[in-house]
Amino acid sequence: MADSQSNAPLRADTGPPATGVTHVRTRLTADFTVLANALAQRRGSAVTIGVAAYIASLPDGAPVSISALCGHFTEGEILISRALRELESAGYLERRRVRLPSGHIRTRTFFYDVPGGPPTPDGPPEPPKPPRPRRAAPVQPSPESPRPPASAATAPEPSPPPTPTSTPDQPATTPPASLAGADPRAVAVLASLRRVDARLVLSAQEAARLAPAVTQWLAAGVGPTQITERLTAGLPDHFRARPASVLAFRLRETPLPAPPRPAHPAERPTAALPFQTCDGCERAFRAPAPGRCRDCRPAGAFRAAG
Repeated sequence: MADSQSNAPLRADTGPPATGVTHVRTRLTADFTVLANALAQRRGSAVTIGVAAYIASLPDGAPVSISALCGHFTEGEILISRALRELESAGYLERRRVRLPSGHIRTRTFFYDVPGGPPTPDGPPEPPKPPRPRRAAPVQPSPESPRPPASAATAPEPSPPPTPTSTPDQPATTPPASLAGADPRAVAVLASLRRVDARLVLSAQEAARLAPAVTQWLAAGVGPTQITERLTAGLPDHFRARPASVLAFRLRETPLPAPPRPAHPAERPTAALPFQTCDGCERAFRAPAPGRCRDCRPAGAFRAAG
């Protein structure tokens, strides 16, 4: 008789249950994955269980990076990375950084069916160690050959200069060389983007690459608040590239505003003429010099002035 695949506790057959789930079992002979109930019934995020079940169903060597998992699931990088951290803290997942014989560093991922259990009887393989350089065997002088003088002996190799380290009194706060020539205002604007959107985390090299474009915006009269709004408004739910690439596209494709027109100096108001007393009617009127008012002037004076 074939063995049952269910490992649920047996109980007396009392007929179909009145409530709850009723299982319809199908015996699978291929393309199935064995998953422990402790993981499948784990309390918490359903995304974590789904990611664990998907990783358990993959063959050895399949990519399980955050970008690869985001290409399979509809969730974004934040939920996927949170699920991987939960599996890692629970003991189901282990990520190691190993150095290959070529000197490159790679991340290897081990998935455990049982937390803390080895994936193989001998446990996960240890990271390969870089090959040690072979030293030439010292040449033993023959009794007939004369011994070289002490001055001709090989001088010892000078020791490398000590690497400067930070001390409690003087911490190492030297900025990266890539940010040395960047505009501090542009770097501050780029660093503040993650406060609006937690996905916009930039490295020092990415901030140095984007800083010149932000400097052009600042020189064109766009304030830091307006730059932040233009770079963070209407972002997609899922990035298909690095956040720095999205920001670089917006900085490159968004047209700069026209420079503000210089304000024309206001015309100085004409000074008011002083009051004069008419020589004919003694009425006050404004004129640059004493004389007669408009009513007392002869008619020919107006024609001559015009």
